Amino acid sequence: MNGALGKLSRCAIYTRKSTEHNLDLAFTSLDAQREACEAYITSQACGGWRLVGDHYDDGAFSGASLERPALQRLLADVRGRRIDIVVVYKVDRLTRSLADFAKLIELFETHSVSFVSVTQSFNTSSSWGGSRSTCSCPLPSSSAS
Repeated sequence: MNGALGKLSRCAIYTRKSTEHNLDLAFTSLDAQREACEAYITSQACGGWRLVGDHYDDGAFSGASLERPALQRLLADVRGRRIDIVVVYKVDRLTRSLADFAKLIELFETHSVSFVSVTQSFNTSSSWGGSRSTCSCPLPSSSAS
């Protein structure tokens, strides 16, 4: 289990916005997602959670495909064992495909990486959350697999 007493857990935040609309503003929905995730990580600091310096932000990319630059960098860091916990604002920021979501969770589990959605009851960083993740997948009903 990540975050055990005395162990630091390296947390990466992934954000995504589907359209370019308002990406030129000083504060965007990507920033809002990041702030919420940072606050959640800070709330878990007593459990050893620490934010990594890299930003994984995909602006103007659909969640229907995994071919997104920041997501691919994140997955490379997962495979390189440079991340312990992936944090998102909502599950659909990671993907809108149930099949892709299952693949990502399998990849995370293979590399002992936990997954947390800060606005939904989805957290595999504890043994209770891990067992819950197999029976709950809060993806939008309009998702195509």
